[in-house]
Amino acid sequence: MLLDSASLYFRAFYGVPDTVKAPDGTPVNAVRGFLDIIAKLVTDYRPERLVACWDDDWRPAWRVELIPSYKAHRVATLVPGGVDVEETPEALVAQVPIIREVLDAVGIAIVGAAHHEADDVIGTLATVTPRAVDVVTGDRDLFQLADDERDVRIVYTARGMSNLEVVTSESLERKYGVRADQYADFAAMRGDTSDGLPGVAGIGEKTAAALLAEYGDLAGIVAAAEDSGSGMKPAARARFAAAADYLAVAPRVVEVVRDLPLPEVDATLPLTTAERREALDALSERWGLGGSLGRLLTALER
Repeated sequence: MLLDSASLYFRAFYGVPDTVKAPDGTPVNAVRGFLDIIAKLVTDYRPERLVACWDDDWRPAWRVELIPSYKAHRVATLVPGGVDVEETPEALVAQVPIIREVLDAVGIAIVGAAHHEADDVIGTLATVTPRAVDVVTGDRDLFQLADDERDVRIVYTARGMSNLEVVTSESLERKYGVRADQYADFAAMRGDTSDGLPGVAGIGEKTAAALLAEYGDLAGIVAAAEDSGSGMKPAARARFAAAADYLAVAPRVVEVVRDLPLPEVDATLPLTTAERREALDALSERWGLGGSLGRLLTALER
């Protein structure tokens, strides 16, 4: 099981009241909510291995160079030549190091990669792992990883933890009319305002799916748009001509990287040794983790 960690701790932060605090007054709603989310996932899906995938770089420069608007609206302060900082509630910023500290103490593997997002870590691990994989995320872009032949599924959290949707290649094709290997092209055409991707004006999901069904992939669609004898309607050709610069780079931005040189990690579910229990008891007392940490440890032990 591969966790899109930021997606889940943001969900936890907004799903648990900020009145949940440590004894020193530090908000721990995201920490406790995240632990409860993992406990539920482990209980319901019973993974043998678990990795918390991390955004070492939430807005990689190489993606921004291709599409400057990529996640630009989520940057807290734009500083020329500086490091982009994601606009995040201060109460959550303070909790992210605590989340990492607790995951480390529990023994859950954390994996990130320089200059890449958690999506790319997930894409690589899902590709190289020779076993069934569940990817847990609220990000539709990761639908491109669904693969029924290799038993890679997406556990989609957008409708809440009590209403999880398991996305497979089959369900993806049934819902959107596109194959998983076409999904990145589909997403590039559709665009995504939450990521600052404009898409192709006038091309919605149904039209994008129909074009992919007819021409196979984005390259085929662009070629047809440039060919006046292709049969593509003039209005559609004009739309793709207007978006030519965007489409030349969008696939590289939308496609997750699948070949990162990641470190070897022990992703087996951790055992709570006596030494680890002592450290966890201290953390639980310090941060007021109470039942949330207990539920996670119980889920892992089961």
